[in-house]
Amino acid sequence: MPIRLLPDLLISQIAAGEVVERPASVLKEVLENALDAGSQAIQIQLEEGGVKLIRVSDDGCGIPQEELPLALTRHATSKIASLEDLERVATLGFRGEALASVAAVARLTLTSRAAGAGHAWKLAAHGSGEAEPAALAAGTVVEMRDLYYNTPARRKFLKSEGTEFAHCADAVKRVALAHPGVAFSLAHNGRVSLSLPKTDLAGRVGAILGQDFLAECRRVEAAINGLSIVGYAAQPAWSRPGRDAQYVFVNGRFVRDKLLAHALREAYQDMLHGSRHPGYALFIEIDPAAVDVNVHPAKTEVRFRDGRAVHQFVYHAVHKALSQVISDPTRDVQTASPGLDALGGNRGEGFAHATPEPGASSASPAMPAWNPPRQGSLGVAEPSAASYLAFAAAARPAVGSPASAGFGVGGSTAPQAAPVAAVPGQEAPPLGYALAQLHGIYVLAQNARGLILVDMHAAHERILYEKLKTAYDSKAVPTQALLIPAVFSASAHEVAAVEEHGATMAELGFELAPLGPNELALRSVPQLLAGGDPVNLARSLLAELMEHGASQVSTARRNELLATLACHGAVRARRILTVPEMNALLRQMEETERADQCNHGRPTWTELSLADLDKLFLRGQ
Repeated sequence: MPIRLLPDLLISQIAAGEVVERPASVLKEVLENALDAGSQAIQIQLEEGGVKLIRVSDDGCGIPQEELPLALTRHATSKIASLEDLERVATLGFRGEALASVAAVARLTLTSRAAGAGHAWKLAAHGSGEAEPAALAAGTVVEMRDLYYNTPARRKFLKSEGTEFAHCADAVKRVALAHPGVAFSLAHNGRVSLSLPKTDLAGRVGAILGQDFLAECRRVEAAINGLSIVGYAAQPAWSRPGRDAQYVFVNGRFVRDKLLAHALREAYQDMLHGSRHPGYALFIEIDPAAVDVNVHPAKTEVRFRDGRAVHQFVYHAVHKALSQVISDPTRDVQTASPGLDALGGNRGEGFAHATPEPGASSASPAMPAWNPPRQGSLGVAEPSAASYLAFAAAARPAVGSPASAGFGVGGSTAPQAAPVAAVPGQEAPPLGYALAQLHGIYVLAQNARGLILVDMHAAHERILYEKLKTAYDSKAVPTQALLIPAVFSASAHEVAAVEEHGATMAELGFELAPLGPNELALRSVPQLLAGGDPVNLARSLLAELMEHGASQVSTARRNELLATLACHGAVRARRILTVPEMNALLRQMEETERADQCNHGRPTWTELSLADLDKLFLRGQ
């Protein structure tokens, strides 16, 4: 077949196929142009999911009459003029193809009034080519009708009206998230479905992702060498079955980048349950010269000059935010707080600084101070007896109070100790002090805000896991020799695994030796796991080594192996703990990173405030 030049219309339609995938693609391009024009308020009107009509009105700088024809011409733009401009592009659009591509597959009309002009001008892409006078107060109106009217084969690939509108709404939300200082309004078939006034980052994130997201997130903020990140990362308890709540922006541009996605998955490692996905809204700012945005026609992919540095920066920033310990005074409160700063940080008071709910002071005495801990039987710190007794006395109702009446034999009341006042300037621990154990599974504790419920196995599992990781990284896993070696039967494969991976097991604190062709002797275990079943621990370790080999223990499989050992070594359900042991667990949780979730992503504790309890019993209603 002979080589020939393609007609201009066909060239434009081919180019449109790269940019205009569906109505949401058109909407994204037009919104980016409106933002580049300095708009402060943008109204969007859609009909039939955007297939019949997309109208975007803005109050930006507008386009002069003589430039309107150029705006509909391919490769015509006001945003770059040289290669140097392209390498440092700071605008959302820059190729000069969006309006021309849309005009190739739809009926496009452009109405605009430049600043200082006497009136607006209107130009139809398929009209006479001459601009006509029009009425418009300011800014630009882009109107697209009948998408793919001239390419019906492409139109057949569009989905239902509801699906296409959902994609358009997602496009608006992504753009609106990155520009909280711009007001957005979205109407579909004459009905307003989204109205976003000007606000700060916190207000915009709450409006799009929900107030429950803000209540369950950690603020992320870090900067180094011209690279910065701000935003929110939801705690694992807020995870979702899909990736619909994941928003990452680079210089105000929404991107789907494999490098950034990997860094964020690593930051959430061993914190998510099953196949759940985290939620986050993160905004990265970087020197435009250090990132290439001219990678994909839809501009949703980027390429970093130093990808490894960006990966490590994002990973450490999010990992640090998620790893805040419970006793950290800068830690965000688990309940929604109206005190959000200009950057959207949820800087509500931490548990250690919480004040009782209004009206609670008469029913709940002040909490006493707590003393430095000592080592306990669970391998975690215990409070002093004086601290606990002072708290217990403060937690009991006073003599003659309504709470103490009618519980003695024959209706008589027994004398009770008076409450102990708090030491001025000192606070109770964030997780309070233990009151009791429920069914051998949950620890009930009281803090200054209300009632704390702790899953003791999940909490102890996280504590052991973090300690094992620290010890393994320092190449100093403390061991404890067994007074009597634990001898157990083993298969030939397990015996062979002991002989092959003896050095690896020694690094992990296990000393195993064959006693015969089908017997093994366990002589020492990691000190942190000394309270667990030694044989069960050894079998778990052998199973991991036989399946994955020693070479993987120090890389991808190491954390999974340590998590397995922590799970088997943690205190089991139905075990009765003493009050000092329960308090020891609470104190160590407060000092452990990521103590909010166990290694499998399940929550380890929750709180019911006095206000929550009052609602349960209809108090004050």
